[in-house]
Amino acid sequence: MSPEITKHNGKVHSAPLRSMPPPSSFTPVTPHLAISPTVSVVVPAMNEAENLPHVFATIPQWVDEIVLVDGNSVDDTVAVAKRLRPNVKVVTQTGKGKGDALAAGFDACTSDIIVMIDADGSTDGREIINFVGALVTGADFVKGSRYAAGGGSDDLTLNRRLGNKILTGIVNVMYRTQYTDLCYGYNAFWARHLDVLDLDCDGFEVETLMNVRAAKAGLKVHEVPSHERNRIHGESNLHVVRDGFRVLKTILKEWRRQPTPPQPEPAATPAADRGVA
Repeated sequence: MSPEITKHNGKVHSAPLRSMPPPSSFTPVTPHLAISPTVSVVVPAMNEAENLPHVFATIPQWVDEIVLVDGNSVDDTVAVAKRLRPNVKVVTQTGKGKGDALAAGFDACTSDIIVMIDADGSTDGREIINFVGALVTGADFVKGSRYAAGGGSDDLTLNRRLGNKILTGIVNVMYRTQYTDLCYGYNAFWARHLDVLDLDCDGFEVETLMNVRAAKAGLKVHEVPSHERNRIHGESNLHVVRDGFRVLKTILKEWRRQPTPPQPEPAATPAADRGVA
C-alpha cells in the first residue's frame, strides 16, 4: 500500500492510505465506473402523477432507494410511483410545504448519500452521477447551479433571475461564500450531515437554508452545472415576491443562529467509504 503524502507547515508527512473496499461492495454505474456508497433520492410530490413517468425514467437504476414524499395528492401520484418503481418508499407528508416534505423524506432515507430532485420534470435525474461523483471525491455538500459553466435554465423569468442574483450576492457577502446559484432545488450531501442542515422551515426557502447552514458549518461545498427544464405538466406553486421575501428573511435570521458542528467522517467501512473505481 503506497503512503499518502501530505504537507503541513512546510514539512512533508506520510501516512498509509486507507484500504479500498472489497469489489463486492461497489455498485456498477458505467462499464468504467463503480461507487461504494449507497444513494437515496428524495422526490417531494403533490399531484404530479402526469410528471412522474418522465422523472422516474431519468433516475439511474443503480440508485439504491427512491423516497417519494406525497403531499396528500388527490390524483394518482402514489399509484403511478409504485407502478413505475415497485420498491419505491412512500412517505405521506403530515405538514405543508417543500421544506417540510424534504425533512420527512430525509428522515426516511437509509443510504450514505442523499440527493433531492423535483417531481415536475425540471431536474434531470441523469445528472445525479455528477453530484455523487463530487461527493465521493471529497465534497460534503453539492449544489446544482444553473449559472455554472455547462448549466442553464429554460424556466428562469427575468424577475426570478434578478431576485436570485440579488439574494445570492447577499449570501456571498454575509457568509463569505462564492455561490453562483442560491435558489435551486437540486442538491446532494452525505447523510451524516443531516444534523448540520436541521431543516426547520416549510417553504421554498429550504434550498437557501441548506446552502447557508452548510457554509456556516464549514462543510466542503461544491457546485456542479445543472440544466433546469420547464415543468412538464401542471402549474408551479412558486410565488416570486412572496417566496423571495421568505428567502431574505431566512438569510437574515440565520446570521444570528449558531452553526451545528459537522459530524466527522466515519471510519472506513464498505458501506460508508468514499470509494470510487
